[in-house]
Amino acid sequence: MTKVLVIEDNPANMTLAMFLLESAGHTVLSAIDAETGLTIARVQKPDLILMDIQLPGMDGLEATAILKADDATKMIPVIALTALAMKGDEERIRAAGCDGYIAKPLAYKEFLTTIKALLQTQSDAAATT
Repeated sequence: MTKVLVIEDNPANMTLAMFLLESAGHTVLSAIDAETGLTIARVQKPDLILMDIQLPGMDGLEATAILKADDATKMIPVIALTALAMKGDEERIRAAGCDGYIAKPLAYKEFLTTIKALLQTQSDAAATT
């Protein structure tokens, strides 16, 4: 069973993400701000992190940069969850270190397909090392 950390400050988005992930058989960890999310990531070592980009205080891109710079968490894939869906936003988000990108509002099939594909890629990479 995979562990997914959701870092999201909007209660409705958090509830939806948790419901979809749990329905797909994942164990879900949650944080409502980046600082708490970073602590959970270091301690729990989730298989995947879903990161809201527009968080209060430290934003999701800054938090992703910290995760990717830390030897303990740099291999954990991070998928950006964001309402930033303008031309160029996905490229900017990926350039900041995110491994995937899901625009809000969440389309549940795309959401689950993206997560499954990234987890499979991660699993395949681990199997070859």
